[in-house]
Parts: sequence; C-alpha cells; structure tokens
Amino acid sequence: MEDIKWLEVAVEAAPQELDDLSARLTMNGVTGLVIEDEGDFRQFLEQNRQYWDYVDEELEARMKGVCRIKFYVPDDADGRKQLQTWLDGIGNPYTTAPLGENDWAHSWQKYYKPMEVGRRLYIVPEWERGAPVPAGKTAVYLNPGLTFGTGSHASTQLCLGGVEQYVTPGCQVLDLGCGSGILSIAALCLGAAEAMAVDIDPKAVDVAYENAAMNGIGKDRYQVLAGDVLSDRGLAEELARRQYQVVLANIVADVIIPLSAQVHRFLAPGGVFLCSGIIDTRAHEVAAALEKNGLALINRWEQKGWVALAAQVLRN
Repeated sequence: MEDIKWLEVAVEAAPQELDDLSARLTMNGVTGLVIEDEGDFRQFLEQNRQYWDYVDEELEARMKGVCRIKFYVPDDADGRKQLQTWLDGIGNPYTTAPLGENDWAHSWQKYYKPMEVGRRLYIVPEWERGAPVPAGKTAVYLNPGLTFGTGSHASTQLCLGGVEQYVTPGCQVLDLGCGSGILSIAALCLGAAEAMAVDIDPKAVDVAYENAAMNGIGKDRYQVLAGDVLSDRGLAEELARRQYQVVLANIVADVIIPLSAQVHRFLAPGGVFLCSGIIDTRAHEVAAALEKNGLALINRWEQKGWVALAAQVLRN
C-alpha cells in the first residue's frame, strides 16, 4: 500500500497575531494546529532553566525569529481544495512543503543504529534487535523514540562508562532522573541484582518499564517511581529504607548540587555516587558541593564539554 502524502502548511504571523489567527483558522475548520513562537520558546527555557545547563545551538538557531502556525492537509486535489477553504479570509503569507506519512512515523529511525559504549555495552534500538551483537559485548535494547536517554549524548555515555566500572554482580542500584531507564537497565544487564529508578516526569515510569521488558527485566527486579526526591520528603524516606552500592544521577548541576546533601542517605558503605550531565564550566561547583557534603571524589571523566564525577562518602 502506497504511503499517504501530506502537505505541511506554515502560516507566518506576528507574535500579537497568534491568538486571533489561531481562532480564525479553527473557525475555518483547521484541526491539529502547531504554534511555533520564539518568544514562547525563550520563556519556556527561562522558566525551566533548572533542568538543563545547555541548549542545542542548532535548535536555538532554528527557532530564531520564528512565529508561525503549522497544520497538515493531504497532498492531493481534495487536500488542496480543503486548504483553500481553511485559508479563506486569511491574508497572512504561507508556505507549503510535501511530507510523506513515513517521514513522521519512521524516518527518524535511520539516525539510530546499534552503538558500542565503553568496553562492554552495546546499545541497540528495538527495530535492530536481530542485528548481531559483537563478541564480548552486553546488549541493551531500548526504544530511542520514547523519551530522553538514548545513549548517544556524551553525558549518558560518560555515565554508562561509570556503570560499567562500578556495577558489580548482585549489587543494588538507584537511578535518580532515570528518563528512558537506560542507565539502570544497563546496570541490570551487567549483573546488578535489583534497581530502583525515579523521575519527575510520570511518563518516564511506563517508558522505563517498557524498555526494561525489552531486556527481559521484570518488576521483580526493577521498580520505577515518579516524583522529585529533592522536594518530596516521603519519596526520599522510601528510597532511604534501602542502601545502594551505586547511585546514579545523570541530570544537571543545579539538581546534583542540592542532591549531594542527601545522597549519603542512599549509599551503602563503600557505595559510589556517579553523577553526570554536568557542563564542564560548572564541574568545579559540583565537585565543591560533593566535598562540602562529605563525599570524596574518586574519578572524573570528560567528553565533548561534559563531565561525569564519581564520589564516595568519607567515613571515619
């Protein structure tokens, strides 16, 4: 069956026109509007700055000066007739670009191929499950389209290298800010007995469980919770009922710094706190916070401007 072809329609607008233009297009019958506005993008970044230290320059460039509304119609005679009806009375300039149904659903998959990480790990997208796994490598299967954490980002690769080094057979692992679950799932694939994972995004719970299931890992070994360990005292108390040989936090400096004040509650004697997602210009701040809160640095890795640190609690 031949793929349906679509037209992506982009209607240009000034920021102050967006609400009125959206209302008029909706009245004309347009459904599925997508609003792209640099002002909203900048406001979103500013209001959520605690969740990242770095925004991709290519994304910033792509949003520069953007203010438009997008929608889609079938790329055929009926679709073009529908487009004229939807644009009736709309004087704003617009552009159209052909887009195949396959472009939405599957084209991004070509950018994700199996990749070797560290000495032992081999990250495999679910649609490449049949691909041979190199000798001596441990496969970790996941769906890269579900949420953050595909293994391709430098901070994740640094943390995976630390997982390889510090996870030992039978150990307990805590993954704070788990996203797709890639770190804790990799730990389980490498021999950890059990893992607990937490993320502030409730959607991460189902995503991490789905990725775990792809690797034959069930809820008897893997538990995922939604919540913020920094603000939810009940969640922190629940996590602290057990102690973990490895605690993972691939987040950002502004979260790792306050987290360093309570991570000792989760660590077993001799356990390792492995933190990543730290842009290199802030690594000294994180290291200082770890030291202030009674943790000694035992390792540091750097890749493409990102830093990962490993630390242990100083004990008398």
